[in-house]
Amino acid sequence: MRPKAAMVRWTLAVLALAFIAGAVWWLSLKPSNDRDWADEVSRPLRGSIQGSLVTLRDIRDFDWRSDTDYTARWHDGVYDLDELASVDMALSYWMGPAIAHTLVSFGFTDGRHVVFSVEIRRERDEAFSTLGGFFKQFELAIVAAEERDILHVRAGPRGEQVFLYPVRMPAPAMRALFRSYVERANRLADEPRFYHTLTANCTTLVYDMVRPLVPGLPLDIRLILSGYLPEYLYGHGGLDTSQPLDVLRARADITRRAARPGSAEEFSRRIRAPEPAAGPAPPPPAQPS
Repeated sequence: MRPKAAMVRWTLAVLALAFIAGAVWWLSLKPSNDRDWADEVSRPLRGSIQGSLVTLRDIRDFDWRSDTDYTARWHDGVYDLDELASVDMALSYWMGPAIAHTLVSFGFTDGRHVVFSVEIRRERDEAFSTLGGFFKQFELAIVAAEERDILHVRAGPRGEQVFLYPVRMPAPAMRALFRSYVERANRLADEPRFYHTLTANCTTLVYDMVRPLVPGLPLDIRLILSGYLPEYLYGHGGLDTSQPLDVLRARADITRRAARPGSAEEFSRRIRAPEPAAGPAPPPPAQPS
């Protein structure tokens, strides 16, 4: 019995030391803005707000021929929040019906649109890993991009299924949400933060920004299983409830239209142009494309 008791104590001591070493290593990991970033997340978004005018620096506007063949372009833009006319939620399905990447597109009366996307800021030699998102593998990024870039690359080169839903939101809330994206982006540019698959991802950060604007908006598992966000928003009046959700989903499927490249204004008009009635949209693919 004594040798067994000694062995148990020795095993527990080793496990305790391993736990302590792992905790020390975990706490030592710090996010950084100084790495060899992949091109599409290489420039941190910054913005300045003066009254109703917002200046965004480093808006992404890539020409994508494939997921690895592209012409990198960035530009600055000035947007008047008094001319903000619409908010659309884009969902890009890449791993079955429950998982989608969430993007928010803001439309202005002059026809321009700018999309905000909360993304992993991966390094040049990294690939996305859901598991890695739990263990401080990636930093967090907020990207502002033209629709012709960020929606096209997902529907076209990456073969994802993309939906675009008009969101019902009062004008003051739309303007406040836009400002919130800019403020979050500025904070990330100054103080980097790790991405987390559950608590700091493309949907939960949007929820954090929307919650102060919509009192009583509840937490829900669909904020993690973001493929079901249309059901969540529909149930809380965020989508047009005068039509059945299946009808809205069929209208929202822009995959074929967004898969074709185009100029900024032409692309944004095309993905919003009605298509001939074709019945309900099929469910998102069960497996990645």
